[in-house]
Amino acid sequence: MARFPKPPEGSWTQHYPDLGTGPVSYEDSISPEFHALERPAVFERAWLNVGRVEQLPRKGSYFTKELAVVGTSIIVVRDTDATVRAFHNICRHRGNKLVWDDDPRAETHGFCRQFRCKYHAWRYDLDGTLAHVQQEGEFFDLDKSRYGLVPVHCEVWEGFVFVNFAAVPEQTLREFLGPMVLGLEGYPFGTMTSRWTYRSEVKANWKLYLDAFQEFYHAPVLHANQSPAKYSKAAAQAGFEAPHYRIDGPHRLVSTSGVRAWEMDAQMRKPIEDICRSGLFGPWEKPDLGPMPAGLNPAGCDPWGLDSFQLFPNFVILIWGQGWYLTYHYWPTAFNSHIFEGTLYFPQPRSPRERVGQELAAASFKEFGLQDANTLEATQSMLESRAVHSFPLNDQEVLLRHLHKEVAAWIGDHRQRTAVPAGGQR
Repeated sequence: MARFPKPPEGSWTQHYPDLGTGPVSYEDSISPEFHALERPAVFERAWLNVGRVEQLPRKGSYFTKELAVVGTSIIVVRDTDATVRAFHNICRHRGNKLVWDDDPRAETHGFCRQFRCKYHAWRYDLDGTLAHVQQEGEFFDLDKSRYGLVPVHCEVWEGFVFVNFAAVPEQTLREFLGPMVLGLEGYPFGTMTSRWTYRSEVKANWKLYLDAFQEFYHAPVLHANQSPAKYSKAAAQAGFEAPHYRIDGPHRLVSTSGVRAWEMDAQMRKPIEDICRSGLFGPWEKPDLGPMPAGLNPAGCDPWGLDSFQLFPNFVILIWGQGWYLTYHYWPTAFNSHIFEGTLYFPQPRSPRERVGQELAAASFKEFGLQDANTLEATQSMLESRAVHSFPLNDQEVLLRHLHKEVAAWIGDHRQRTAVPAGGQR
């Protein structure tokens, strides 16, 4: 995999001339009409990550996923052939939600040999086949082969489970991911089985939170309280600029240099970080993960901090130079709200010290995530005032331009595909 250095002259934005350099509108983040189009134009056409294979450790393992943005719930299961499959979570008899526990709105997971409806006890095999109908003789010419669970297109890449709700996906998963994301192949995702997850409803458009993690212009200001005042003030004045940005199809990448926390001035570290030898950037002892994929650290930073791969539309894989990774998901629930999920993955700890170090990294991530989320509802409320209609973006915010332009392009393409010709039917 070739590296992708910054062009020798000009800014990042100028080297993507189709994005422009003028002020941008955020009408796409405050318009209910625009949001209504995102469902069919984007989320029902793109490949969506819904989990990892480690959530399905054996045959019969399953989990459910509530997806308000496409108006459904799905079951993801490992069947008796060890194939990972996905189905709409609906019984074919009377439409009851098939798999749920105490609260039908809550996600669940578990193990079973068949799925059994709570309402009338229809049963389905793990491959979706209708296996049993209670009092089958009471039905009229019932052909069970026609009433299996409704499948959802499902593919697995590097242990990540993706689904697609199109009748026929426009691309295979690999075609959709493209060369930049495929450059991660070979990273030891499967060995990172020590897992922490945070989930929160955010009263802001999903794209606004994606924007928060697409630039580091904010870091010295928004996260100033994480270090002593004299250092944070100097950092805010000096600023920070990531050394590499890349756009590949609908996807984006920002790669940054890093710091070796143990080499920082002791006044910039918290006592707990010295005790646990860990912090925001992860445990200080870097695990031996073997050779890294060539698609990482495209700028050749030393020390390298992280690469944030932003997979369209709403999934982020963020790989840290210290030997761990995390993922973000942004699931729209309305034009002005979404569910944010942040999940951290580490190698299994070999000692209590390593476990505590991972827990401190997870707690530090939550603190920084709260700081990033803290501005979003204030942003949403003032964007909705429409007191200002366009906003300037700097060169470090090139990926923001791309995300909003890409969503608009998918909506434009959808409108063109579904337009009724002047002379009659489609």
